[in-house]
Amino acid sequence: QVQLMESGGGVVQPGGSLRLSCEASGRSFEINVMAWYRQTPGKKREVVARIDNGGSSEYADSVQGRFTISRDSAKNTVSLQMNSLKPADTAVYYCYAMTLNFNNYWGQGTQVTVSS
Repeated sequence: QVQLMESGGGVVQPGGSLRLSCEASGRSFEINVMAWYRQTPGKKREVVARIDNGGSSEYADSVQGRFTISRDSAKNTVSLQMNSLKPADTAVYYCYAMTLNFNNYWGQGTQVTVSS
């Protein structure tokens, strides 16, 4: 089992920045891919950014150039630096981990609200 704990959500004005962090515990040594997803009411959960064990990262088109995902394998953490935030970025953000044997784990979610 892997447990994921997010932190760093909150309220920010348009154009502002927030940093989300996620700490993995348990059998975190089995984690291959970590990612951030987001979800708004009535919509499907969507991937925001993902990073694998080798450090390769991918981003949704909507956040490319504004968000940066990073990972510290020694500390079992993954972070999402979000800059130039827009109201459309308002959502609950979820940390995700997939292990080498393809088990999926989710954090409890953290609310990000971009509003003036």
